[in-house]
Amino acid sequence: MIDRLDTMRVFVTALNEGSLARAGQRLGRSPAAITRAIAALESHVGTILLHRTPRRLQLTEAGERYVAVCRHVLAQLDEADRSATGEGMVPHGILTVTAPVMFGTRILRPIVGEFLSKYPAVQVRYLLLNRMTNLVDEGIDVGLRIAPLQDSALIALKIGEVRRVLCASPAYLARRGAPETISDLAGHDCIAIEPTSAEDIWSFPPLRGRKMARTVRVRPRLMVNADEAAVSAAVDGEGIVRILSYKIQQEVLDGKLVILLPDDQPPPVPVHLIASEHRLALTKVRAFMDFAGERLRASFRATETLAPVHELRGVA
Repeated sequence: MIDRLDTMRVFVTALNEGSLARAGQRLGRSPAAITRAIAALESHVGTILLHRTPRRLQLTEAGERYVAVCRHVLAQLDEADRSATGEGMVPHGILTVTAPVMFGTRILRPIVGEFLSKYPAVQVRYLLLNRMTNLVDEGIDVGLRIAPLQDSALIALKIGEVRRVLCASPAYLARRGAPETISDLAGHDCIAIEPTSAEDIWSFPPLRGRKMARTVRVRPRLMVNADEAAVSAAVDGEGIVRILSYKIQQEVLDGKLVILLPDDQPPPVPVHLIASEHRLALTKVRAFMDFAGERLRASFRATETLAPVHELRGVA
């Protein structure tokens, strides 16, 4: 008779650590003992859960389903232990949160400040990174991800959607006119972000009933490697920029930028708060997901109908 909880914990630890050897170090056991525990678990459930190679562990299809259950069971047990001692009732300790730089600076950072004010026993380690992070490997409690989700081991809270939009300042549009079709962009001053050359190809969804995407070759008058600089240049009337909607939402609400050709926008991209299931068992993590999720949803609702060019007064 195996100790199922122990073997489940070994199984999850091996996945979290990425190797049997590191799992052994974390649990104070030999690699052979880790291998025996996982083999015993596989024997008990009657199927292979992991493919082991010298470089990595890869879940089987059955393993992907089973690990989600294991994480949930272990998280519930850990939370029960904390609740019994009163430890888990009030959010406390260090909370590590990550987000893309511009989103984290403009939108999420004030919410983090509110959270700290509400929960004085919490410290936040705030990582602003323009790259995909591995929450488990990097010890991150909560991440904000702007992309379709593929990792089924993560718990995701959808908070909204962003779109890739075209925009320009009212002053630029008064001077140059607004493009009526995407082909008109070839004759406009454009602002490119991290271009590969003095020419840039902008792609758009196919017309209804068609399969092929539409493209237009633009010649950027300004090429920058930072989103903030591109937004600032667009506000100053230097051209049309193509950028994710959250990066210009305040400028649009303030009337400094105008959204163009809204019917030609690509499909929206989902935005989620994500956490691993074993981290979600922590009171500080659940509290932050609930607190930030509510406020972020409200922020997205306020900008869902950012006005396109033809709805703004005084713009031709």
